[in-house]
Amino acid sequence: MGPSRRAVLFDLDGVLTPTADYHQAAWGDMFGAFLAARGAAPWTPADYFAHLDGRRRDEGIRALLADRGIELPEGDPAEGPGPDTVAGLGERKNAMFGERIAAGVDPYPGSVAYLDHLAALPEPPAVAVVSSSRNTHAVLAAAGLAERFAVVLDGTRAHALGLAGKPAPDTYLRAAAELGVDPAAATVVEDAVSGVAAGHAGGFGEVIGVDRGAGAAALAAAGADRVVADLAELIR
Repeated sequence: MGPSRRAVLFDLDGVLTPTADYHQAAWGDMFGAFLAARGAAPWTPADYFAHLDGRRRDEGIRALLADRGIELPEGDPAEGPGPDTVAGLGERKNAMFGERIAAGVDPYPGSVAYLDHLAALPEPPAVAVVSSSRNTHAVLAAAGLAERFAVVLDGTRAHALGLAGKPAPDTYLRAAAELGVDPAAATVVEDAVSGVAAGHAGGFGEVIGVDRGAGAAALAAAGADRVVADLAELIR
């Protein structure tokens, strides 16, 4: 186990579980209806990767709205999914996502195999999940992975701590600090361009990109040291 393996910090959606697909579908349903009602340029799958993938929910909403030249008030999540506000759109999307995970989540077999591989090493690295999603704990529980990670830093905790979302490195740096590991001795595993950029900006010893649709070239350009299609490729 090399020096970059004292800890491995994983993104969740699209890395450990196929819930990136659930997020993309929920965003498409919500924004498809919203943009059509506004007479704006319609939603396309490219919008997910350009504006939303890997980002904190509110930051992604603002980015997509700015792309369409739409301004909305911030609103309050306590007001629920009804208002046309940044918070209201986020609550609409979250409700749609929740419906999708309610039936359970099957993690990627290759990701489970890689976690098992790390745990079986003579000196197992510490492992953490660093996700912008506020549904992280629910997804981990639904996937049967909740007990595997020493640290879980999700969107809710990041907001409470005042940490900037990806592509800023703040959440990964915080998780490394909570594990007691220097970033240079840790690996980041990400499927989103913004997440790869965060790991690269944080000075992590290794950044692995998992190509679930963002594109190997885009992940490499963002700073991935290696790009794989599945985490099973990392088992040696």
